[in-house]
Amino acid sequence: MSTSYAVIGTGALGGYYGARLQHAGLDVHFLLHSDYDHVREHGLHVESTDGDFSIGRPQVYASAADLPECDVVMVCLKTTQNHLLADLLPAAVTPASTVLMMQNGLGPEEAAAAAVPDNTIVGGLAFLCSNKVGPGHICHLDYGQVIFGQYRADGQPAGITDIMRTIGSDFEAAGISVDLEENLALARWKKLVWNIPFNGLTVVHGCATDILMADPETRALSEGLMNEVVAAAEGCGHIIDPSFVNVMLEATKLMAAYKPSMKLDHERGQPLEIEAIYGNPLRAAREAGVDCPLIMKLYEQLQERDPARAA
Repeated sequence: MSTSYAVIGTGALGGYYGARLQHAGLDVHFLLHSDYDHVREHGLHVESTDGDFSIGRPQVYASAADLPECDVVMVCLKTTQNHLLADLLPAAVTPASTVLMMQNGLGPEEAAAAAVPDNTIVGGLAFLCSNKVGPGHICHLDYGQVIFGQYRADGQPAGITDIMRTIGSDFEAAGISVDLEENLALARWKKLVWNIPFNGLTVVHGCATDILMADPETRALSEGLMNEVVAAAEGCGHIIDPSFVNVMLEATKLMAAYKPSMKLDHERGQPLEIEAIYGNPLRAAREAGVDCPLIMKLYEQLQERDPARAA
């Protein structure tokens, strides 16, 4: 019997992965808000470097309470909307459901655990260049790999679990590269090595990643920020090989010009995911006795530019 999926947040990430899963034959149900009427009538369309495709008649819902019972509930909202989880998740899950937190930053699983403490929670890290360019219209530019790790409240490695294997197999069947990680916290810190410099610097400097990499000053700043993330992770007990910094820099240099999600949110006047990507890691580093002056400066610069603060 195949696994059923509910997607909460059908945007650049949830729309892409949910559509890929349904395109591969999985049973997928999409919770929508502003796009509900459009997608119900016109479907989902994905432009992708791996080939364009459409889901003509997706199963869509306007309320979490209307979702059918699903094995996996994928939370693909921005972390700025996690205050909604207290209402959304209890309505969407059954006692047997697994919650898959496909979000950026450090600690999103804790928000899910607070909302549904008795459900299994898996963290999902997406290495994806994808934008939502219109109602029900996703443009996939590059990459797409996901890493899954199971959440434990004590922060210790949970190992490779059966539900991780099941979800991973479904994503692989949909043509998505998957890695299963024994230590979710380490995986989240490793992703921050890229997210902390490039989400914030594209906002502060008003440019895409290629401009940052072409300028020696901003490239050096990116490297410095990455090194601070590695130091903070080590202080919190998660060792990242320092060579990983150069791997991320080289990958970014080869990447097509890209505006990360925070840059796009800023351009649209939407709240920025500052606390998940910067505030939480900074607080964890401070508690571990690690000073991160470059990250702190970028955090403060982003706070000044956050449309939510100006509102």
